[in-house]
Amino acid sequence: MNDPLEALETVAEHVDASVPVADEPGNAVLTDERPLARFTGPLFALLSLLLLPWIVFIALALPSRQLSPNYDLAWAGFDVFLFVGLAATAVFAMRRSLWLPIAATATAAMLIIDAWFDVLTSHNGRDLAFAIAFAALVELPLSALCWFIAHRAQRLSEERIEALLAQRGWARAA
Repeated sequence: MNDPLEALETVAEHVDASVPVADEPGNAVLTDERPLARFTGPLFALLSLLLLPWIVFIALALPSRQLSPNYDLAWAGFDVFLFVGLAATAVFAMRRSLWLPIAATATAAMLIIDAWFDVLTSHNGRDLAFAIAFAALVELPLSALCWFIAHRAQRLSEERIEALLAQRGWARAA
């Protein structure tokens, strides 16, 4: 296993396997084991952990007062909520939970809001360039991934309902 991608896959599979699948009716019928489902949880767990030092940095580096009091706490607090969204998306993805679409959608919205305010509150050329680059290369693509995950998870929930109905002999209305 000299291939770094293979090593990454192995780590992601071990992390994913360490969390039990949610004990929900849908998982009794159809558990999503596609690669996207298996890698979403570990990816979002890593992203939430990477956000922790950033939260500390923001809390310490930003001025306490900009044009509003508690400017530093507002940003650090928002990043804590973003951490919760990323971590919840990770946990619900690893558990194949029906709560995944909600967590992924909320996280996607927070990432867009974060990008928006990062760009609009940047004051000089260097900060603005960094904010635009980070929005374009990290926050907005990650938000798009969250929307995609939410859409796929919702479709799986609908497939589960259809499977449950078929199991009980109920036909789907055409």
